[in-house]
Amino acid sequence: MKSDLSTAETGQIVETLNRILELELAGLVRYLHYSFMIFGHNRIPIVGWLRGQADEAQAHSIQAGEHITNLGGHPSLRIGSLLETHKHNVDEILREALTHEQEGLAEYRKLLAAVAGRNIMLEEYARAQIAAEEAHVAEIGKMLRKPGSIT
Repeated sequence: MKSDLSTAETGQIVETLNRILELELAGLVRYLHYSFMIFGHNRIPIVGWLRGQADEAQAHSIQAGEHITNLGGHPSLRIGSLLETHKHNVDEILREALTHEQEGLAEYRKLLAAVAGRNIMLEEYARAQIAAEEAHVAEIGKMLRKPGSIT
């Protein structure tokens, strides 16, 4: 792949992409786990949303892995942190999900900073992922608000 990146920079980018891969794989596991732990009369739409997030995390994992191998790197077999908090009400799950999405957003921003103006494919990938993660953060923020909380 033609880019304006040195070998050392490529190595750092692969490291960032591997952190992204690990976070996305953790998201897949995390969102599936959360979907199993939802109970009550609102279960069906919440489980559907959580499983949709798991599907998206899997797709994002695949993208990250493909970019790693495009750069000649080796995709990590690790999965990001999966601390079991035993907090399973919807608000607690959403707060944990929000923290997870913010961690991913920070990694995608690091990637963008490393490739901006130097590798268009990775720059566009990072921008698209940042937009997706920002949308997730905004959506989770709305889900955490109480009905009627518009000022």
